[in-house]
Amino acid sequence: MKLTDYDYICNMIGSLSGIPVRIYKEDTVVFYYSTVNLVRDPVSIYQSDILAISDRIGYFLTDHFSYYGIINTDQYKIVIGPTRQVSDSTPALRELASQLDIPKEDMDDFIIAMHQIVHIPLERLMQILCFLNYALNNEKCFLQDYFIDDSLQEKLYEAMTRQDADRIFSNNLPEQNILLHNTYDLERNIMNMIRKGDSVSLSELLKKSSGFNIGMMADNPLRQSKNTFIVIATLASRSAIQGGMNPDDAFTLSDEYIQKCELLNDFYQINNLRYLMMMDFTKHVDQLQEGSQTSQLVAAVTNYINHHISEPITVEAMSKEFFMSRSYLSKRFKAESNITLTDFILSKKTEEAKRLLRYTNNSLTAISLYLGFSSPGHFSRVFRKYVSITPNEYRKKYIN
Repeated sequence: MKLTDYDYICNMIGSLSGIPVRIYKEDTVVFYYSTVNLVRDPVSIYQSDILAISDRIGYFLTDHFSYYGIINTDQYKIVIGPTRQVSDSTPALRELASQLDIPKEDMDDFIIAMHQIVHIPLERLMQILCFLNYALNNEKCFLQDYFIDDSLQEKLYEAMTRQDADRIFSNNLPEQNILLHNTYDLERNIMNMIRKGDSVSLSELLKKSSGFNIGMMADNPLRQSKNTFIVIATLASRSAIQGGMNPDDAFTLSDEYIQKCELLNDFYQINNLRYLMMMDFTKHVDQLQEGSQTSQLVAAVTNYINHHISEPITVEAMSKEFFMSRSYLSKRFKAESNITLTDFILSKKTEEAKRLLRYTNNSLTAISLYLGFSSPGHFSRVFRKYVSITPNEYRKKYIN
């Protein structure tokens, strides 16, 4: 592809997006286009860092939360930016102008021009880059490829699970605390998938979607990202409740994710945590509906077990809860779930035991007591029946 073809593509991208575009060849600018008249190009402050990015697609985040998108081809490097989620403050732009050594008489013009650059979420900029990468490098990619990090997902999952597990053995239990300008269809589709527990379809949709386009809720882009997270957590928890998740459980899970989000100061980690949160709610609903997509009884029994997990759960006690005879409850549950009620109860306790063994340092005695077993020996026998190894062997497996 000739440079004139690159010029044409970048001119069109710059015109459509309202964001400055440059083409570099061997670290030298060979093309520049902007719909606004900038006295000096702010990219010069960060140029060495940006030029060092060698991935096909990448982005650079400045100290003031502006970002630049980068595309690398075999011949050229394309840099789009700066843009940001919300307009930068005038004092911050004055500081930027000072860094660029812009004369005092030109400073106001520079600030006006910077305000005129179109502001878009980082996800939207990355979508432009995905399109450019396909056009220039013939490589298809999606937002999920760059925002969802499998290793970070595992670390976040372990951190969230550890936090939840620690809470079980703590006396300081958290108190219960009880508009989106996005395309309505996207919001509805995502929330319907959470409500149905359809994690496979949700993962595919998030991979291909443009992300949530939340209305302006904060001047600070990081605060805006966290507020966006809170809105999505609220919507996701309500959808999960509609899917059968107990309201107290959904609100607690939402609170825990929001508290984790507030501790983060990185867009990349917040995006990963947001993805993990939506998938987590969806998997909770999926587990409730496991065995029968339409069975209210299975969902009710699962919720009962979750709320009495630390008690010796009996079929007799459950039959009284659901106003059924013991035999009728057992027979109906087996018909609707294809598993006996006793096996279902013990398998749920075993799953909780696996989580506690992996993410806490509590003794087997403490765990067996918490889960309502009559003795550590009884706990070990049940665990071995469903996992095929002893609790100690399971713990050592993950410690190693």
